[in-house]
Amino acid sequence: MKLKGKTALWLAASMAFLTGANASNAGDGETDAQAAKVDSVQDAPDPASVIDEVIWVVGDEPILLSDVENTKLQGELEGVKWDGNPDCLIPEQLAIQKLFLHQAAIDSVEVTESEVAQRVEDQINHWIQMAGSREKLEEYKNMSLTELRQTLHDDLRNMLLIDRKRQELVEDLTVSPADVRRYFSSLPEDSIPIIPTEVEVQIITRTPKVSQEEIDRIKDELRDYTERVTNGETSFATLARLYSEDPGTARQGGEFQDYVGRGMLDPDFANVAFNLTDPKKISKIVETEFGFHIIQLIDKRGDKIKVRHILRKPSVTRDAIDLASSQLDSITNDIRQGKYTFDEAATYISDDKDTRSNNGLMANMGNDGRMTSKFQMRNLPSEIAKVVDTLKVGQISAPFEMVSEKNGKKMCAVIKLKNRVETHRATITEDFQAMKDIVLDKRRQEFIKDWIQKKIKTTYVRINDRYKNCDYEYQGWVK
Repeated sequence: MKLKGKTALWLAASMAFLTGANASNAGDGETDAQAAKVDSVQDAPDPASVIDEVIWVVGDEPILLSDVENTKLQGELEGVKWDGNPDCLIPEQLAIQKLFLHQAAIDSVEVTESEVAQRVEDQINHWIQMAGSREKLEEYKNMSLTELRQTLHDDLRNMLLIDRKRQELVEDLTVSPADVRRYFSSLPEDSIPIIPTEVEVQIITRTPKVSQEEIDRIKDELRDYTERVTNGETSFATLARLYSEDPGTARQGGEFQDYVGRGMLDPDFANVAFNLTDPKKISKIVETEFGFHIIQLIDKRGDKIKVRHILRKPSVTRDAIDLASSQLDSITNDIRQGKYTFDEAATYISDDKDTRSNNGLMANMGNDGRMTSKFQMRNLPSEIAKVVDTLKVGQISAPFEMVSEKNGKKMCAVIKLKNRVETHRATITEDFQAMKDIVLDKRRQEFIKDWIQKKIKTTYVRINDRYKNCDYEYQGWVK
């Protein structure tokens, strides 16, 4: 894989965070205090006698040689081919990260602990897929998953802050229809973008039924947890770390890191959680679409609460899955025989709450922040994309198994390919929104580039002599 331009540069910065790049806040303006701090760093012992070396300083924060080397190593593992000298590209991108982090601190930009935890889990899961197993990942990284999470936490938090600050900087930028027409009218035909294949998909799902025996087993375990905490044998947080099946909170002892209102919680969960008054007591067992929970109150603040919980998910048997699949097979046979339409079955028979009110038509968030029924293949759940790829427009699939992205439960599904628009060059009449997104993205990139250039001028920068002759993307680093 060869990456050029901004793609490679931004990936370099991302990988730097994943491999331990120092990403602290940078200060504005060159001050005596900053210069003194930098001088004290630069007057350190000879590099041959120390483990690491400061090669850049941005604001009052150093960029270490190890930051660059770690990023280069990660790039090799990811198959990155640098479009230029990585010893020049990487330090510049690390410096840009510090510019954004500094502005995020000034503007009090925040990210929640749950967002950080989710990003950490996503990264670890990506690494597990690359390594082949959890055990192989731990062996390769020479640390446990718990240690990996701790190592990644601060760096990925910084990445989220950078993303949020970038979004804030460009969120008010707009383009008009005239801007779009003007931009594309000036392009030669072979430069007009290619629109990837887009599909519209309807879905009917059946959730395999969990046996009463399995439900009773889960409830007995949750009652045992409650009894052990009540008797003082252990803490709720310890049991959550050991047994909770909520990956976003288990690591924090089941604790939601932020105060939340009712609207942010499952209604059944909220009804029980908001009725808790004593932090020493544990709630009754509550069932939601995610599974079964017990909840402990931490604090109340106005109309918001802070709680911790333990989630257990009942497993389903092979027989239950086969039964759900058989039911869907019967439903599709009835549709083909004209007893009712796919739209009617999706509305009245499907278990999918998100699509029942729209005749089973799936929807996702478009680039403009609005919901759309059009999917590029890469944006569909992987199990659905594989099936869609085998269907013609109007055709209904055979039943297949999948895991819900919303709650992680196994389910069976059939889909109908409602529409497919093959890959083509964009036209104003058919693809205006996609073309508008391209123009808006170009405007945002130009704005960000201009912002970075201005930020460099007001920020103290010190670069080791051997890095001063690099051909940098932005001017003004060398002062």
